[in-house]
Amino acid sequence: MQINLPEVHADVAAQFARYEQALTGNDVAVLDELFWRSPHTLRYGATENLYGYEAIAGFRAGRSAQGLARTVLKTVITTYGHDFATANIEFQREGSDRIGRQSQTWLRTPEGWRVVSAHVSLLAPAP
Repeated sequence: MQINLPEVHADVAAQFARYEQALTGNDVAVLDELFWRSPHTLRYGATENLYGYEAIAGFRAGRSAQGLARTVLKTVITTYGHDFATANIEFQREGSDRIGRQSQTWLRTPEGWRVVSAHVSLLAPAP
């Protein structure tokens, strides 16, 4: 298996950048586009567990657009062959001292790269 083929890594990095821009700008159409339209897709959020594309899209449609700005502190994107990748970041929301973590599993589908699994969590505040 080939890890981090340059052209594959660049494709995933570009899609991840689209996702990040859409997330902080609350562009729900792009966020919906980038998740795999399947009942097998899941997203564990900081306060919710969402099973299936419909649940994820419903959450996005009802989420507040306030407080979405964040600074990405570290990004690790790894590709495996031509059709599978992971994207992991550490982030910090504006006005918060907590560090967040986001993990995504990306799959190349006939429609393009899509998130098939995602997890967001926040570390406890430093003592």
